[in-house]
Amino acid sequence: MERKAFLMFVNPECHVEYQKRHDEIWQEMTHLLQSHGVSNYSIHLFAEQNMLFGYAEVQSEAQWNAIADTAICRKWWAYMKDVMPSNPDNSPISKPLKEVFYLK
Repeated sequence: MERKAFLMFVNPECHVEYQKRHDEIWQEMTHLLQSHGVSNYSIHLFAEQNMLFGYAEVQSEAQWNAIADTAICRKWWAYMKDVMPSNPDNSPISKPLKEVFYLK
């Protein structure tokens, strides 16, 4: 099991909409994540900075990376692009974080 942590960003006026869309996340999206070995996935908002902190446990880096190549993921990205800064392929702008401490 690998632990992934990353930062993303949300548009200042879209905090509520971002939350709403995740409260209503598509069942096909949750199934996709789980079928690709993702568990304990959470996203936290640091509102003052319009910053999102994501954490997920993944079975493998290859499975995690393969999610981006699915039609469901690309559809989700297109759905979310109006509420968060995105790359040209609609993926959210994301910055990986390096783990510096872990207490088991």
